[in-house]
Amino acid sequence: MIGVIKRYMIFFTMALALPAAAADDPSIQGDLRVNINSAMNKHVEQNTLDGEYIIYDAVDGKLLTLDFKELHSGITKKGEFYVSCADFTDDGGAPYDIDFLVADKDGQLRVFQAVVHSANGNKRQYQLEGN
Repeated sequence: MIGVIKRYMIFFTMALALPAAAADDPSIQGDLRVNINSAMNKHVEQNTLDGEYIIYDAVDGKLLTLDFKELHSGITKKGEFYVSCADFTDDGGAPYDIDFLVADKDGQLRVFQAVVHSANGNKRQYQLEGN
């Protein structure tokens, strides 16, 4: 259990510190790409309440309720995670870019962490390499 907590703490610390590129890795194709997108869609559905996606913004220290717009088509691999993002807006129309960190768990892809990558057009930096 301590190993899991330690890994989570290391990841969370790194997640707040080079941006995850909004690029696309052309080697991520076929079923893998479909399954990554499926994992992100499932995550959004499971974290939606009354039609709004719920995420805690640790930088601003507040709970966000956002309207889902669309998944981005680009997917990259950073360390153990596949990274892609989606566009959201808040109730006032401010844009948010949320990155999803997807990995394999027991043969199934799932989102392990969602990170606010951009809030109202202001990009945030975080590091995923070297973990």
